[in-house]
Amino acid sequence: MDVDAKYDLILQHRYYGESVPSGSKDIAFNNTNTLGYFSSTQALADYAELITNIKKNLTAENCPVIAIGGSYGGMLASWFRLKYPHIVIGALASSAPILYFDDITPENGYDSIVTKDFRETSETCYSTIKQSWSEIDKVAAQPNGLANLSQIFRTCEPLNSSQQLKLYLEFSYEVSAQYDNPPAHYVSDICKAIDGAAEGTSILGRVAEGLNASSGPPCHGIYVYNPSHMDEWFWQTCTEIVMPFGRGDNDTMFEAAPFDLNNYTKNCQDVFGVSVTPRPHWITTEFGGHDIKSVLGNFASNIIFSNGLRDPYSSGGVLQDISDTVVAVYTQQGAHCLDLFTPMPSDPDWLVAQRDKETKIVALWLAEYYAKRQLDVEKLELGTWINDQ
Repeated sequence: MDVDAKYDLILQHRYYGESVPSGSKDIAFNNTNTLGYFSSTQALADYAELITNIKKNLTAENCPVIAIGGSYGGMLASWFRLKYPHIVIGALASSAPILYFDDITPENGYDSIVTKDFRETSETCYSTIKQSWSEIDKVAAQPNGLANLSQIFRTCEPLNSSQQLKLYLEFSYEVSAQYDNPPAHYVSDICKAIDGAAEGTSILGRVAEGLNASSGPPCHGIYVYNPSHMDEWFWQTCTEIVMPFGRGDNDTMFEAAPFDLNNYTKNCQDVFGVSVTPRPHWITTEFGGHDIKSVLGNFASNIIFSNGLRDPYSSGGVLQDISDTVVAVYTQQGAHCLDLFTPMPSDPDWLVAQRDKETKIVALWLAEYYAKRQLDVEKLELGTWINDQ
């Protein structure tokens, strides 16, 4: 962001990186007495304390601070401004899905945009992917079916099930859509490979070509995600960041997979124990979400919610202006957190325009802050002069 800044502070979330109690991740994640303090609320309190102390140590108590973050960090930035308006004068929340909780956003919102990205790129690509799921099961059910699938998709290790392959393909498509930012064109690359396969190539052969374009040969490591009790993000999603991702029959290019809180809870308790129970309503209780126009309109100011509408997470983002000072800035073409990337000479005009708009808004916040500070100083000086007469 092209706004003159005296200091740039990058704050680390507690329990991530080196910011762990006792200086040891092994100890921290096995201490149930302190693990409960691993939360977004506590992280925000850390930021407030740290910023206050840094400003004091630098003799910069009157230096204004803008919170900037993307994805979960964007959620934190907006919540920080909402919870600590005396610490930061504004926030830029990029790709922040603060509405992907409870039933505010349809559970299929994420995969609906993944589907939209692929379908807008190529109708035939979309259709091929949609038909591939049943084809995978059909081949898997045949004698030596899993071995044949392993050969078709050039897996590094033999497949254990058709579901293993399908989950990997789903993940590949979702990641490709989420990060489909220039100069990369992941969705287009996959679809060009699928559509460009030789005439007569089977549906699965075409999908395999798409996978090759996504992650490349010589072979594909079709891993199974097995979360650990020391997985930071898994802990947060198992306690407070309960985002109900799911989809129904025929509403996306994927197979049906409705969100099931009971199964979600079981997966969490299998890793962390029965004492850990997801709280699906906590985020909206702590930070709001329902009737967001009223909440932010009455209690917030100086927040930019930026999104690229090709980002699946934009389905849970704030896409309309709430007030004159809580605004939505978005582009049709961008995906996840693109506006926070380092500017490049090759950036498209629409991205340059998005960043310029955000910069001008932040510059206005700063100008208003300094104008008010100057007015307060003048009032104080006038009061002192009157008292001296």
